[in-house]
Amino acid sequence: MFDLEEIRRRRKRLGLTQKELAKLVGVSQPLIARIESGTIDPKLSLVKRIFDVLDELEGKKTTAKDIMNSPVIYATPETPLEEVMEIMMERGISQMPVLESGSVVGSVTESSIIRTILSRGKANKLRVKDCMDKPFPKVHPSESLDVISKLLLENPAVLVVDCGKLIGIITKQDVMKILK
Repeated sequence: MFDLEEIRRRRKRLGLTQKELAKLVGVSQPLIARIESGTIDPKLSLVKRIFDVLDELEGKKTTAKDIMNSPVIYATPETPLEEVMEIMMERGISQMPVLESGSVVGSVTESSIIRTILSRGKANKLRVKDCMDKPFPKVHPSESLDVISKLLLENPAVLVVDCGKLIGIITKQDVMKILK
């Protein structure tokens, strides 16, 4: 269930000393040292408390606002598909949100463009609305890296929205930069 060796790795990754972690957990520094060295078998409740503190610190350390790209490059439903393809190639991006009157109404990806062109013909006669997919999931700027990473397992991008306004976009590549 819990890997006690992980405590030291995560503590060091966060730049915490044993004393700092002990204070946050509400125990002594020697107890943290003994847990990390494996010389004692701590109670499950204590281990859970340590991992909860580490989880909270890691969640606060990297938020959506920290890794998002802004301003967001977007299309409208009426944008010519050729124009979107050109922007994607020039900017090295593989997806864009679709906005109408400031609201997110969908998304367009390389896959949706290829699928549409293969089934409907040349791009010069098509608009974004012809190949638009559902919108990417939205998160608050304070959302944790963990939640964002899980959303990206099933989606090509995550949008960062504050008070109903699109302020950023996060892709798998952005998360990989943080995780390396």
